Amino acid sequence: MTANWAGNVVFRAGSVHRPGSVDELRALVAASPRARALGTGHSFSTVADTTGALISVAGLPPVIEIEGSSVRVAGGVRYGELAVRLHEEGLALHNLGSLPHLSVAGACATGTHGSGVGNGGLATAVSALELVTADGGLLELSRADDRFAGVVVGLGRLGVVTRLTLDVQPTFEVAQWVYEDVPAAGFEEILASAYSVSLFTTWRGPDFDQVWVKQRLDAGPAGWTGVHPADGPRHPVPGISPAHCTEQQGVPGPWHERLPHFRLGFTPSSGEELQTEYLVPRAEAAQALRALSGIRDEIAGVLQICEIRTVAADALWLSPGQGRDSVAFHFTWVRDPDAVAPVLRLIEDRLRARPHWGKLFSTPAPEISGLYDRLPEFRALVRDLDPHGKFANDFTDDLLF
Repeated sequence: MTANWAGNVVFRAGSVHRPGSVDELRALVAASPRARALGTGHSFSTVADTTGALISVAGLPPVIEIEGSSVRVAGGVRYGELAVRLHEEGLALHNLGSLPHLSVAGACATGTHGSGVGNGGLATAVSALELVTADGGLLELSRADDRFAGVVVGLGRLGVVTRLTLDVQPTFEVAQWVYEDVPAAGFEEILASAYSVSLFTTWRGPDFDQVWVKQRLDAGPAGWTGVHPADGPRHPVPGISPAHCTEQQGVPGPWHERLPHFRLGFTPSSGEELQTEYLVPRAEAAQALRALSGIRDEIAGVLQICEIRTVAADALWLSPGQGRDSVAFHFTWVRDPDAVAPVLRLIEDRLRARPHWGKLFSTPAPEISGLYDRLPEFRALVRDLDPHGKFANDFTDDLLF
């Protein structure tokens, strides 16, 4: 792989590797002056870029070991594949992202999340992990270790994650409904009305074009039902066929076939979009919505769709949800970086928000530092585990150091 999934980042790596075992990976890391881990390449930012060795974990044995209320999984396994196996064993994860195609290690390392006022990001399910450190050694950490909360969302800066242990729970069923032309008034209550809720808007008018409501069947009926239920399946982006979307119209189904927006069995569009996401404190969501409404014309001019969803607070040092319940504003743009860049700056001028590490943003380093109160501890952890900067790259150096 020489470029990311969207094609907007061409990796500058001097070499690209796909080791077939952890021992091979350890030897490769030990021998490389610079190295970075690569998951499925779904990040739109340069978080995985390097001028040294780019190391894919997709070739490692796809370990999935279930024990009691946890599962140990290889970092390169995709969430969709893990979910199928868990469901077969009568188990589930607490949440999934919009796409089930992401690798477990990559999604956790960048703070990727699903939706739901009670659902933390995907990394909050991690109870232990194993990573290859700068000298080729293996380090295992669990929640009992003081460093653990700094490593889980580590942006690849501390090592190459080979395995993770995740919390699981009994499997559950979900029903999904889509409503159209929903007034923005009361949107905070709508976001809290079901297990997972997503609001979609083109920013071409004051209302939400669609609201996707996903409710666990064991939790009773959703707390809100819209007045305009869709008369058939929908895709979030207007005009696109819903053939690859997960089933809607209230048809019950297993958690892993409803919580994502898209089915595992298709390849997501490649090279047709750019993505950005900003997370604000949930208490400031209404203020943020008003601020963005003031530049709706500029946003709409380069937008495919905007999704608004919630993320519960967590304690992971570099997680966008660290220390605060959040509302996330996710933008899928047309693939025109020059046209999108000034709109990002307009948004960032109006929101004091934490950007998603794997998406496009232009928030300057001083502002990033002010948004993460555990950043000094993360820097100290980097100096301890990677004193010579083997896993450094321009992205982490510019933003964090």
